[in-house]
Amino acid sequence: MSLVSQTPSLASSPSGRSSPLPEMQVKCVVRTRIPSEFGNATHSLLMYTNNEDSSEHLALVFGYSLGPSGIWSKSLEAVREGETPRERVRRGALPAGGVPSPALSENGDDAPLARIHSCCFTGETLGSLRCDCREQLVEAMKMMGNEGRGIILYLIQEGRGIGLREKMKAYNLIDQGYDTMEANIELGHPSDARSYRIASAILRDLHIPSVRLLTNNPHKVNSIVADGVVVNERVPMVPANWTSQQEGAELQDRDGYLVTKVKKMGHILEIPDTILMGTSDAPSLKRRSAGFISPASPSSAKRAKQ
Repeated sequence: MSLVSQTPSLASSPSGRSSPLPEMQVKCVVRTRIPSEFGNATHSLLMYTNNEDSSEHLALVFGYSLGPSGIWSKSLEAVREGETPRERVRRGALPAGGVPSPALSENGDDAPLARIHSCCFTGETLGSLRCDCREQLVEAMKMMGNEGRGIILYLIQEGRGIGLREKMKAYNLIDQGYDTMEANIELGHPSDARSYRIASAILRDLHIPSVRLLTNNPHKVNSIVADGVVVNERVPMVPANWTSQQEGAELQDRDGYLVTKVKKMGHILEIPDTILMGTSDAPSLKRRSAGFISPASPSSAKRAKQ
């Protein structure tokens, strides 16, 4: 049974969309194998172009193969007029004679795990503790590696869509007492500027009609459901330190970030009492990590006048 029938509120279209947008067009331009520590199988990294932006979005596919239960790209494997076998090999396409009809390759109720993941240079490359992006990416790869099947849609949308430069400015505001949502707004951006239409388009290209979505963010569910993707299950992603939080444990910067996403941005995640209460031996970190507003911030100034 799909999540649409189980949770109607998550299946509704995003607010503010008065009419459907034209379907985004995507094209897989190259695929290469990625030997990985996550699972025994070799995974495939696919690069996509599209007709709406110039970014090179990616899909990491666990279990890329032709056939009824395989995950493969229709645009990559399509036979191109005048193309030589050597040219097909260079772009990572499989031998032309083995490509089945897409009509015979729908996965039906065998919905794979899927993760819509926005790139995060600071977390994934530098190991920043301001967010849990790297942990979520690694956990998704582990789960898909164990199952031998799945898709990570790696979207070039740094800083919830505002880019690395503006994200770094937002970090400076957070250090002054703003929370992650207020910081984006103070810089003139939406609290979340991302679009997931590219994710839906890539799933169509991979002939994946239904998924089990790894996310705490209901907007991701809403968005791809509105685009016609069936979400059979929302699989939560719980931070590791939240599952074993001990009394007196030191809070991390990302705890405040996660609390803000739950309290202000609608993410579905149970906040441990120890995170909400903070610790008695680190009051300054408690205030910053819990997303409280410093006297210098607009919200605090407004409260002071009341």
